[in-house]
Amino acid sequence: MFKINGRKIGRGQSPFIIAEISANHGGSITRAKNSILAAKKAGANAVKIQTYTPETMTIDSDKPDFIIKEGLWKGYNLHQLYKEAHTPFDWHRDLFEFASRNQILLFSTPFDETAVDLLLELKTPAFKIASFEITDLPLIDYVASKGKPMFISTGMSNIAEIGDALDACYKRGNRKILLFHCISQYPAKLIDSNLGDIKYLADHFNVSVGLSDHTETNTASVLAIALGASAIEKHFKIDNEDCGPDSSFSILPEQLSALCKECELAFKATRSSDLERPPSEMDNKKYRRSLYFVKNLPKGKIISEDDIKRIRPGYGLEPKHFQSVIGKTLTGEVERGDPVQWDKITKNKSK
Repeated sequence: MFKINGRKIGRGQSPFIIAEISANHGGSITRAKNSILAAKKAGANAVKIQTYTPETMTIDSDKPDFIIKEGLWKGYNLHQLYKEAHTPFDWHRDLFEFASRNQILLFSTPFDETAVDLLLELKTPAFKIASFEITDLPLIDYVASKGKPMFISTGMSNIAEIGDALDACYKRGNRKILLFHCISQYPAKLIDSNLGDIKYLADHFNVSVGLSDHTETNTASVLAIALGASAIEKHFKIDNEDCGPDSSFSILPEQLSALCKECELAFKATRSSDLERPPSEMDNKKYRRSLYFVKNLPKGKIISEDDIKRIRPGYGLEPKHFQSVIGKTLTGEVERGDPVQWDKITKNKSK
């Protein structure tokens, strides 16, 4: 259990309800502000946004790796999607000050170190780690080092990956952690919710657990509270206007109001389960971060930190191998946008 602005969050506490605006501002800061007010009126305890630029998420490339081939965002390259969906950095101060004046908690999901620094400057009360970034251990280490409460989503993850993320936090002395059970499918099917894993995660890691809910109704969230969830994150929009990539699985103000009320009624009950990832989310692993070359490089080049980057998608080596790759020698030519793989580099560091 931990506190945010004096509010206790964790086992045995009243459910902490987070309204995720994400891209539902539709490119309008006025719409973003109206969303903050509507979330407060509906009874949410906090509003969350996302802090990134297209360049901190990926590179602008039409290579096959970077094209989304199915789902809501089919046909986009990743850079196009994030350009459409992002919340501009220069909005952030205005939004944080607006939320403070209106006495509603606002925090964000950073996707790289520059976003963390911006949010710290704005005195964010907490950080969220997205499911797709749970294997970006350098990012988690950096966030954990700031000592703020952290909400970590676990979509697509197995026990080892969740453990690695928590260990990165604990090594920094940060134990103000809440895990979000999450199904990384958009929208997610209720039948895939695996809500029994809420208790499994809580027991296995001895942490508070919530639900980041991508289903289209409130059923999963209310059941989650009954199964011991301490917090709920739900995508939120102020009307039925097609306002962005997340609109189709976001709830309206009246649904958010009902969610807040219904979750208060659903505190007790437990059920156990093994932590199994549903097949419906497995294909999304390719949109995790991984290592990519960001320059055209000749055979024999010794790899420097400027030559590679931790970006989406996930066809390259995992971010945890970043430092292991630095200093190794290329076995052949590579192009900007090629994934970093062990067969492209020497086994031993160059001397």
